[in-house]
Amino acid sequence: MGSQVSVDTGGGLHVVVVGGGFGGIAAASQLQALNIPFMMVDMKDSFHHNVAALRASVESGFAKKTFISYAETYKENFRQGLVVEINMKNQTVQLEDGEVLPFSHLILATGSTGPFPGKFNRVSSQQVAIQAYEDMVKQVQRSQFITVVGGGSAGVEMAAEIKTEYPEKEVTLIHSQMALADKELLPCVRQEVKEILLRKGVQLLLKSRLASSGAVRVNEYLQVEGCSNVYAIGDCADVKEPKMAYHAGLHASIAVANIISSMKQRPLKAYKPGGLTFLLSMGRNDGVGQISGYYVGRLMVRLAKSRDLFVSTSWKTMRRSPP
Repeated sequence: MGSQVSVDTGGGLHVVVVGGGFGGIAAASQLQALNIPFMMVDMKDSFHHNVAALRASVESGFAKKTFISYAETYKENFRQGLVVEINMKNQTVQLEDGEVLPFSHLILATGSTGPFPGKFNRVSSQQVAIQAYEDMVKQVQRSQFITVVGGGSAGVEMAAEIKTEYPEKEVTLIHSQMALADKELLPCVRQEVKEILLRKGVQLLLKSRLASSGAVRVNEYLQVEGCSNVYAIGDCADVKEPKMAYHAGLHASIAVANIISSMKQRPLKAYKPGGLTFLLSMGRNDGVGQISGYYVGRLMVRLAKSRDLFVSTSWKTMRRSPP
């Protein structure tokens, strides 16, 4: 199951990963491959590949590809439950049902909240979650007029997904600013997002802004300030870069490497945000983006992301085969 590391576990090395999003499964899978004792906790029973959640909202049968059982991958190293307390003095995590999980190191990968269907942040089973998306598909199918509020990356992708699957429906996107998608993107990328939507027939009402807060402050090693054995990764970490699944995976690698280094008393590795890679899927047949400051056109984005929205990558991370 991958190479092992010669870490002395006699000292009680045991990592608890709170949250099973992109960062959480990346960290848990690396710990599992390295034979480092760990426990991952999430309130759901399955990983949700929410990068593909918008397509699951318009294409019947797609949602089942976006949920992957934690227990089948991590076996006894997974607990479904809601964390209600983290006791730093005793180094324990307490779940809502009363179970207490001890840790030597803690990785916070709680992600970020957001509205359905872009996010599914509820205590739930895989069956209930999949049905929620199938119900959403039926709502979309029944509606002739659909309004998407918010023109960030999720909003523009949602509008494009609906119009691609149902070109006969009237779709309106309301946004608070003139420019669409994320402000970190090249102007030419943001302009092409607008042109793609107009080409697909999406009506645009432009003028407003979205904001988020509440991230956990971390140092350059992704350690939570004041807690050298606690790491925050993914959307919940206050790192000055866009909140993306790709970045969560990079954070996970740094956190796991630094836990090993700390046990071996080696220097820690700093996380340095690199050139922005951002691919916007505008339906399965279109897209635009940039890699390290360079424009990327429709063909490359369609081949790299739009066709399956990286669903197969998440199944591979959890060592499973997609349905």
